[in-house]
Amino acid sequence: MFLKPEEQLEIIQKGAETIVDTAELLAKLEKSYKEQKPLVIKLGLDPSAPDIHLGHAVVLRKIKQMQDLGHHAIILIGDFTGRIGDPTGKAKGRVALSDEVVKENAETYCEQIFKVLDEKMTSVQFNSKWLSKLTFEEVIKLAATTSVARILERDDFQNRYQNQVPIGIHEFFYPLMQAYDSVELNADIELGGTDQTFNILMGRTLQKHFGQEKQIAIFMPLLEGLDGKEKMSKSLGNYIGVNEAPEVMFKKIMEVPDELIIKYFELATDELPKQIEAIKLRLAEGENPRDIKVELAEIITTLYHGEQEMRNAKQYFETVFRKKQLPDQVPSIQLTDTQESISHIIPLLIKHELVKSKSEFIRLVKQNGVSLNGEKLTTECLDDSINNGDVIQIGKKRFAKLVR
Repeated sequence: MFLKPEEQLEIIQKGAETIVDTAELLAKLEKSYKEQKPLVIKLGLDPSAPDIHLGHAVVLRKIKQMQDLGHHAIILIGDFTGRIGDPTGKAKGRVALSDEVVKENAETYCEQIFKVLDEKMTSVQFNSKWLSKLTFEEVIKLAATTSVARILERDDFQNRYQNQVPIGIHEFFYPLMQAYDSVELNADIELGGTDQTFNILMGRTLQKHFGQEKQIAIFMPLLEGLDGKEKMSKSLGNYIGVNEAPEVMFKKIMEVPDELIIKYFELATDELPKQIEAIKLRLAEGENPRDIKVELAEIITTLYHGEQEMRNAKQYFETVFRKKQLPDQVPSIQLTDTQESISHIIPLLIKHELVKSKSEFIRLVKQNGVSLNGEKLTTECLDDSINNGDVIQIGKKRFAKLVR
């Protein structure tokens, strides 16, 4: 059923930023191998946004590797903790989500995770099942397991405290609730990005308090988004969603900064180390990064949409973006949910100085001077829908990418 423990450890270590702790992990693997009993792998998802992106998929792909070794994954939807909001990395508190929004986002998550994970070796649970049943006395006892000083060790809390930015007492409970989830699941391993270090290590502390074996903490590197600076995030608009249309996914991957090409190969694909080393060599020898990004776009789009959809997306990209000779760097304009058609975005185009007035925009449309994704617009098209990633061209030199 399983590879030998040492072989499993080698696979699990590959690409991980930090493992706490490796000796304990090997002991768990040896026990699992001896008893032929799968380890329980936990991944918590807080449904604060409905889309899973390639940044989330870094952790999902690592879990899939462990599923291939015979272990079982539990995807824990934080429907209860989502009502509080994870304060990790936030300069201020998050607005709590409504029950309806949490439910909708959780359902969307469940639809997307199986683009990566093996559904037969995965169970999905919701932490409201136990957190909503805790009595006030039990919550107080839970709070007594740690100290304010320990909670304030978190950089985000420390920064907010020093800058006199309010911290709600309820926010202190988030890491405790995430830790209590590990107790309820009796998790053997919990995965997360390096930004989740405090929360996941808190799980080890709480499991020890409740007399359980401590979970192994595996931290995966954070994947920067299309801006090349911040971690990939829906709220920052620098993300590539696993559920996005194949042509949008392909085009976004082509916008990955050159310096991140190798990191995307390492964290967002299943390419072997020797294959990635060959790509590094090609770049070092002067091959055009754009050609290698085409390969990256082909691989990632195929992973989530299949080969035929990838081929269609590539053809669309070649026709609309390459052959129309759009510039490599197109400025983005952020749309709101109410800006659904071409006519709705005219005020934004004026604001960003792409046109001077609505009358100028209409005049240019009538003169065949406005294109959307390489296709000339007519006045009859003004009520057509705008899609995420569409590129509008006004005249010969003014471009903007429309993003949500």
